[in-house]
Amino acid sequence: MSPQDSAAEYLPFHRDELAAQALAGQGARTAPIRPYMPEQHRDFFALLPYLFVATADGQGRPVASVLMGAPGFVHAPESQMLRIDSVAAPGDPAAAGLVTGREVGLLGLDLTTRRRNRANGHVTTIDAHGLTVHVSQSFGNCAQYIQTRQPTAVTRMAAPVEAFDGLDDAARALIAAADTFFVASRSRPEVGTGGGLDMSHRGGRPGFVGMHGDTLTIPDFRGNRFFNTLGNLLGDPRAGLLFIDFASGDLLQLQGRAEIDWTPDGAGPAGAERLWRVKVERGWRRRGAFPFAWTFGDYSPMTLKTGIW
Repeated sequence: MSPQDSAAEYLPFHRDELAAQALAGQGARTAPIRPYMPEQHRDFFALLPYLFVATADGQGRPVASVLMGAPGFVHAPESQMLRIDSVAAPGDPAAAGLVTGREVGLLGLDLTTRRRNRANGHVTTIDAHGLTVHVSQSFGNCAQYIQTRQPTAVTRMAAPVEAFDGLDDAARALIAAADTFFVASRSRPEVGTGGGLDMSHRGGRPGFVGMHGDTLTIPDFRGNRFFNTLGNLLGDPRAGLLFIDFASGDLLQLQGRAEIDWTPDGAGPAGAERLWRVKVERGWRRRGAFPFAWTFGDYSPMTLKTGIW
């Protein structure tokens, strides 16, 4: 263990995360959320050909997206610095938040191994080739609910971005078939330096995301008990969601407002301890924007213990 890895170096939860833990009746005994990246995290990011990212638009609403490049396009010259040699694609609504001084949430997820690490911070420089992020929070996550997939890089012609206000039939079909999505959230300013933007993963069996009109209902399965996402949504209910069609490479990016049902009394799929609902207010479809062909591997053993609507 590095001298930096003492418990004194672990960052505290912010007040809304603590409130969410209390409402859920559970919390983490330890929280290895460090103000720097340990060596294994620095090495891990350099292996990835994609990086999931949370930014905020001009109104402060979170946006969930993904940046891509050859392995090594994300690298860590220092323990508190990530260099990302990639820029947002034309029409990506996340691009407006990739500005010097702005907060950003990052999630590295290797779908071949189920390994994932998060790094939150702010943009220190941006140029024609990419951006540099000062990391203020770094932590790993367990491998629960992650389905394995093997990517092969392919060339796809991205189509013009399609913007919409509510879910159409194509969006509903993608969500209904999804076993994976990503959520961007942010803390309210009042929580202080322990907050910021965050990017997280959610997984389940196809059909685990319920739909009623333009409202998505998402089961909250047992996780690491940090409650980073639900703590953020407790203070600021605005959320950004990212769904991926792994067959076509289409990306579906949504924004909406969330509310949390802490005591669903048995409602929802098997394994749901809570439910959160997102009223979709706007979205973007980017066809062919994810340049990989995927071979499905297997479901997480934890996923197979959960139900669907």
